[in-house]
Amino acid sequence: MTRPRKKNKLTSRRAANRRALLVLALLLGASGLIRLGGLGAAVADDVDALLRGTSANQEELPICTTEADIEAVLTALRQREASVVKREAALEARMKALADADQQLTNKMQALVAAEDKLSATMAIAETAASNDLERLTVLYENMKPKQAAPLFETMDPEFAAGFLSRMKPAAAAQIMAGLDPQVAYAISVIFAGRNTDVPTK
Repeated sequence: MTRPRKKNKLTSRRAANRRALLVLALLLGASGLIRLGGLGAAVADDVDALLRGTSANQEELPICTTEADIEAVLTALRQREASVVKREAALEARMKALADADQQLTNKMQALVAAEDKLSATMAIAETAASNDLERLTVLYENMKPKQAAPLFETMDPEFAAGFLSRMKPAAAAQIMAGLDPQVAYAISVIFAGRNTDVPTK
């Protein structure tokens, strides 16, 4: 009679353990289903947001859903590109105009420098020619007889005559001065003296 009691106790313990395990399994399954249900809802929200062109973490943005919307966006992009191209063309035209103006200014400066050089050369030639002419006239007056040269010097302006006499050799100039009218000789002498007033004495 004792052995059946032990079997009943063992059987009851096993049944209690099975029930506990079953309850624990049900609880874990329910928890998993709850978690899976939340994850599924989140995934569903993200998929729906992507389909609507938005993100769950971003504000809803307008999207192109029709061909008219796409055409409007493309038109706006084309207009913007045309505006950029127009601005670039205007900038290039302005840069070209500035480059042309700078080149013209450079050409004018070069032409001005060339004209100045040419003018300086012409003036140098003229001065050399004038100096050579004066030198030849001075030699001519020096070789003339004093009696022939004196009347010519009397008809000259005193400053002009003084310029020739200052270029002559002192002996030839003295002979011409001796043959001049005293008043003319005095006027020429005054001019000579005035030219030497600025010469330092010491």
